[in-house]
Amino acid sequence: MTPDEQIAKMTKAINQAIKVLGDPFGSSPGDATRSIQALKESLLKDVPPPVAPKVPLPTPAPAAS
Repeated sequence: MTPDEQIAKMTKAINQAIKVLGDPFGSSPGDATRSIQALKESLLKDVPPPVAPKVPLPTPAPAAS
């Protein structure tokens, strides 16, 4: 998701939350729950999965004479 797309998603979620939470008698509890969930989702960034660090293999010790 591009930064512009994320900003648009966040703006839409914020406006919806203001509308739903600002008028508790005109919306259902489900509307408020969905609005808050949309806000949470809009804050999540697309983060690639973490890459496990490569652990070097131990080098064999030289043979003792």
